[in-house]
Amino acid sequence: MSLVTARLDEAAAAGRAALIGYLPVGYPDVETSARAMVAMVEEGCDLIEVGMPYSDPVLDGPTIQQAAEAALRGGVRVSDVFTAVRAVADAGAPAVVMSYYNPMLQYGLERFAADLAAAGGAGVILPDLTPEVAGDWLAAAKAHGLDSIFLTALSSTPERLHITAAASSGFVYAASIMGTTGGTPVSDAAERLVADTRAAGAARVCVGLGITTGEQARKVGAYADGVIVGSAFVRQLLDHEGEAGIEALRAKTRELASGVRSAR
Repeated sequence: MSLVTARLDEAAAAGRAALIGYLPVGYPDVETSARAMVAMVEEGCDLIEVGMPYSDPVLDGPTIQQAAEAALRGGVRVSDVFTAVRAVADAGAPAVVMSYYNPMLQYGLERFAADLAAAGGAGVILPDLTPEVAGDWLAAAKAHGLDSIFLTALSSTPERLHITAAASSGFVYAASIMGTTGGTPVSDAAERLVADTRAAGAARVCVGLGITTGEQARKVGAYADGVIVGSAFVRQLLDHEGEAGIEALRAKTRELASGVRSAR
């Protein structure tokens, strides 16, 4: 059993979904972003998505793009991701990297997998990679005991759901809306997507995109194995400077954690 599945199962045994929080490395700087991730763990996040800023994101909405672009201007590097992963692991939570494929490919897939595992990382979420062309990464991930998490969408066909469920480990990421992060609230069709993804063979399905409040987290937590939140966390650091940003982030984490824990 992987670190990711163990934590999701631990939450399920407690009668609730897991809260999964995302932040990009390097905003406002590497050290502060790592401290912010640790603060999220301390206030109730069960897992952390460590975001790798990228110049051509397809899933990121304007809030995450704003922070990622600032991080890139500040000179953030792939190696900084492993610094944040280590901080999260040391704080007691599984860390999964959310990365587009090109930075991993340029770094070297085997090298990336080895360095992530050495930092205590648990896996990678791959928003722009499909299982059919992921063979090289899947081999590297398996060799280093890492989970590979692929996405399903409201538009996914039954065949696509089966392919994604078979290739994913840890969990399947169900995108609850058609669009980018931080957009419209969770679609009513998200619950059906979770059910269909489970029926296709996925043991654990976590829902992301469009979740910004404790009440939304409560609703999604009633049927998903995990509730994934990104833009609402990033917004706290964009709107508040210095320690005020960390404190705002702590408050938002407590709100969302309370929602998840009251869902069932």
